Amino acid sequence: MAENYDVIIIGSGAGGGTLARQLAPSGKKILILERGGWLKREPKNWLSEEVFVKNRYVSPDIWHDKNGKPFQPGVHYFVGGATKMYGAALYRLRAEDFGELHHQDGLSPAWPIPYEELEPYYTQAEQMYQVHGARGEDPTEPPASAPYPHPPVSHEPRIAQLADDLTQAGYRPFHSPCGIMLDETRMPFSRCVRCMDCDGFPCLVHAKSDAEVLGVRPALEHPNVTLLIDAMALKLETNSAGTAVTGVVVEHAGQQEVYQAGTVVVSCGAANSAKLLLMSANDKHPRGLANGSDQVGRNYMFHNSQAVLALSKEPNPTVYQKTLGLNDFYLGMEGYEFPMGNIQMVGKSQAPMFRGEKPIETALAPQWTLEMVAKHSVDFWLSTEDLPRPENRVTVDAAGNITLSYTKTNQLSAETLYKKLKSMLNSLGMHNHLIPRNLYMKNEIDVGGVAHQAGTCRFGNDPKTSVLDANCKAHELENLYVVDTSFFPSIGAVNPALTAMANALRVGEHLLPQL
Repeated sequence: MAENYDVIIIGSGAGGGTLARQLAPSGKKILILERGGWLKREPKNWLSEEVFVKNRYVSPDIWHDKNGKPFQPGVHYFVGGATKMYGAALYRLRAEDFGELHHQDGLSPAWPIPYEELEPYYTQAEQMYQVHGARGEDPTEPPASAPYPHPPVSHEPRIAQLADDLTQAGYRPFHSPCGIMLDETRMPFSRCVRCMDCDGFPCLVHAKSDAEVLGVRPALEHPNVTLLIDAMALKLETNSAGTAVTGVVVEHAGQQEVYQAGTVVVSCGAANSAKLLLMSANDKHPRGLANGSDQVGRNYMFHNSQAVLALSKEPNPTVYQKTLGLNDFYLGMEGYEFPMGNIQMVGKSQAPMFRGEKPIETALAPQWTLEMVAKHSVDFWLSTEDLPRPENRVTVDAAGNITLSYTKTNQLSAETLYKKLKSMLNSLGMHNHLIPRNLYMKNEIDVGGVAHQAGTCRFGNDPKTSVLDANCKAHELENLYVVDTSFFPSIGAVNPALTAMANALRVGEHLLPQL
């Protein structure tokens, strides 16, 4: 006998966890299915060797690239999803990202909704996830209906100097929007302690604004919400006409169980959401559920990202470094008319992170030890928009093994952004070279670094070219929704988490009257 609910949400990350909190006060019977468990709170949460070298919290999944080569993706299956390990940089997409943007390597398509439709939900998401920031500093900032709910996180002295140097050079640095539970005016009472073990680490004191702490836990305060952990959705069943989902088949405690709901929401992450729909093929949906357009799994994006460090001529004793961003080149610059992307600080380098880092060892040794590199490093994350291409896609075999076929896009723009930053270093008190910093110690970042994955179930107005409608409901099924970053038709060049959170709130508001 299948258990019945009003809503089943599959996945508890930025999309699913946020939606659960949004729907919880409705009183409706809600089931959250999470394939992982609670991330264990332990001292090793904050040990860089455990997290970055031993990959303690990375899933043992093995995927394959377009050449059939196996790799371990940087995915994390826990309550809260990928947000347990993210850097909590909670940016809005730019208003321009919602329209067509011409890039050097092709076109970034328009969204079926304008920025103005998502704006109120961005504001709600910033409030829910306690974002710190300052309006008016970023020249590309889109209009906002409210100030940030919390003041910006202050720069430590070396980053303050960097901000001053950038300003004197004519640039417009800004305080990055940070999702941390910090009260700098009352530090003895602040949950966040401004440690360096934040970006890429789980937060031992639950002070990072992740989807477990601020999504799932508040939802579970309502007696109508149930969380089932270690429960992996295997496939979705439909009625005989193929018009509605009637059951979610789950592997739990070594057995298969079936759960039913009037509304089913998929939020497994772009690759795994596509996998679930593809594995749910039946007579009415022979290519996979909701896949009459043959778009499920296609248009996979994850940003054209580069993690690099510069060596400061003076030591950089910064602890919490992720406080500064630069978008001056987001839409291009003089001499280069195409969008280039975002520059932001990334979590401070620590020597154990560099174990096995051949580029650093060969470029600097023996003059620099890895401890010296960490002491002098100023660490940057560069993001350039990854363009949606139908051939960049997720496919699965009969056993459910994922193949991620991916070829890089927009490389010239990424290289131009890198060269621009490099050209600025001498005037910023740094040595004139940048060093690659591979955040995924056992994988190449271009295929294993799937933290910003998006686009495999794009939404749109035309069922022939999209999987979901403008409300993120599958065109072909009356009760199936997708609310993770799968719905993105384009990814912009800033971190996607806040957009997933805002959209989950938007979809939740759409669902409430129907429930």
